[in-house]
Amino acid sequence: MNALIKKEKNQRLAKLQQIIIQSQADACIISTSVNQFYLLDFIFDGYIFIQPEGDPILFVKRPNNIQGENVIYIRKPEQIPDFLRQLNISLPKRLMLENDVLSFSTVTRLQTALEMPDLMNVSGKMRSLRSIKSEYELNQMRECAKIHAHVYEQIPRIYRKEMTDIEFQIELEREMRLAGSAGTFRTFGENMDIFMGSILTGDNAQSASPFDFALGGQGASPLLPIGANGTKLTPGTTLMVDMAGDYRPWMSDITRAFAIGTVPEIAHKAHRISIEICNAIADTTKAGTPCADLYFLAENMVKEAGLEEYFMGTEQQAKFVGHGVGLEINEPPVLAPRSKEILQSGMAIAVEPKFVLPGIGAVGIENTYVVTDNGLEKITICEEGLTALQ
Repeated sequence: MNALIKKEKNQRLAKLQQIIIQSQADACIISTSVNQFYLLDFIFDGYIFIQPEGDPILFVKRPNNIQGENVIYIRKPEQIPDFLRQLNISLPKRLMLENDVLSFSTVTRLQTALEMPDLMNVSGKMRSLRSIKSEYELNQMRECAKIHAHVYEQIPRIYRKEMTDIEFQIELEREMRLAGSAGTFRTFGENMDIFMGSILTGDNAQSASPFDFALGGQGASPLLPIGANGTKLTPGTTLMVDMAGDYRPWMSDITRAFAIGTVPEIAHKAHRISIEICNAIADTTKAGTPCADLYFLAENMVKEAGLEEYFMGTEQQAKFVGHGVGLEINEPPVLAPRSKEILQSGMAIAVEPKFVLPGIGAVGIENTYVVTDNGLEKITICEEGLTALQ
């Protein structure tokens, strides 16, 4: 396994170095945790200095136990130029940074320390690079999905009459941690705070959220206004479970919905349409398919069913039907009407056509698929029907 991981890391580094060359940059500095892990298989507080060729240099602030001939300990970024000169490395004139992730002060401090090189943004290119997975990465996702599905199979046992959505979520989170969940939900971008996932029941599913997820929810506190808010799981309403699949570094994404007792027929109808949309996408999609086509396929099926007013929310409707998955839960591509992205073999996507029904709650499913030249491989295998909780 160590040899395999070393090979993976070398291939990822080589791909980034090719981007540096194509961008006519002199060097790239990586400092965000997710990209550090992608390149090194661990994270640290500091900077990876990468040139168009050769091994990267790690400028480490902490921890103090990282070993290697290319590891240099520093207290502050202003020390980097002196160490580069000692290594006979010229200061870069054109430097790639994760500009849309790092703070303004971090970017300006690095730029000033390195004597004001021209800056180029590498963050989007790193996300595109990570969106095409190796077989090793895809196997990580397949393993994660199996555990994820097994945890979801515990939901009927976890449910108790009269419990609240928060009480339910606590019990499910316990099962997740026992199954090996890292207890986090890695996302990209602003307004993406969440704790291990989302539980929605009843009309809380209609609550609009400032956070950029498919559905909202009031949340338990104004400090985290998304997801469960203490609503009781009441007969005649639904329970939607969209919890993180973080059992491996490369994640999976699954949503399943449950009926609390007996629910109206419209809930069953909308849920069936969600399954049919996922099946239609799985049957017609492969590498080379435009991402926008998937959204329009889903939208047309929703309109034919007369359910467009409930699709992806009511008070606030999300304008996408899926997204990429990987080290972050929301990697490229986005399955949205204005997307110009084309699916490529090795991508992993989550498809999540969901409906919010006033007075009832949210229904629908979400599955994770691997994109191949011949079609989509569904890796999230568990019951998809609107299971009744009694």
